[in-house]
Amino acid sequence: MQSYVTLTIENKVGYVEFFHPDHNALPTDVLEQLNKTLNDAGHNDAIHVIVLKSGGERTFCAGASFKELIAIEDSETGARFFSGFANLINTMRINPKLIIGRVQGKAVGGGVGLAAATDYCLATKYASIKLSELSIGIGPFVIEPAVTRKMGLSAMSQMTINAEVFYSAEYAQEKGLYSNVYETTAALDVAVKTLAETLATYNPEALKQIKATFWENTDHWESLLLNRAKTSGELVLSEFTKNKLKGFR
Repeated sequence: MQSYVTLTIENKVGYVEFFHPDHNALPTDVLEQLNKTLNDAGHNDAIHVIVLKSGGERTFCAGASFKELIAIEDSETGARFFSGFANLINTMRINPKLIIGRVQGKAVGGGVGLAAATDYCLATKYASIKLSELSIGIGPFVIEPAVTRKMGLSAMSQMTINAEVFYSAEYAQEKGLYSNVYETTAALDVAVKTLAETLATYNPEALKQIKATFWENTDHWESLLLNRAKTSGELVLSEFTKNKLKGFR
């Protein structure tokens, strides 16, 4: 199957869905499409609430595309790649619409950052999480502010250091990443639809203002995340990381 990003509107809810055949990894083109689609949905008067979801069953998002990471040959290209994640998180942060995350499966690296950047996140019991960046010689620099904001510095540090460990969906719920965890994808979808359609009946201006309140004191993220992208873009060129990535060819 080909990768895609789609927007479907139903009962004033905008469902933004992304897919990539490589475990829903996010290469630059998908990041840019997702960024634009979320921005468009945020400024569409027919949409009162956004749901962010991915295609497939057992993986929500595998994070950065390793194929693209392997191809990076200079720091400018590296910074540009990681800026895709920075721009996406910032778009979600300043989006005037509440964004509900629907996480049906595993989230790795940038996928965890994506879930953390939603305003309210629901998941299945299969939605374990992992921050694998340190194990390949880089680090979760770009997504750190979003993950720390949701889960706290202690949990963020724990997952970063234990970079080869998957943490359960129950752990993610306990630490505040997920609001609820469901036994099946079908149950998850019912919960997401019910919540989103209920919120869509509320005063749009109140939703906009409460979203802005949730994200107070994050204006500096505009520059912070781009600076973090430069750090990652430099580290991905290290001999250590290049050798690690050879194993993923």
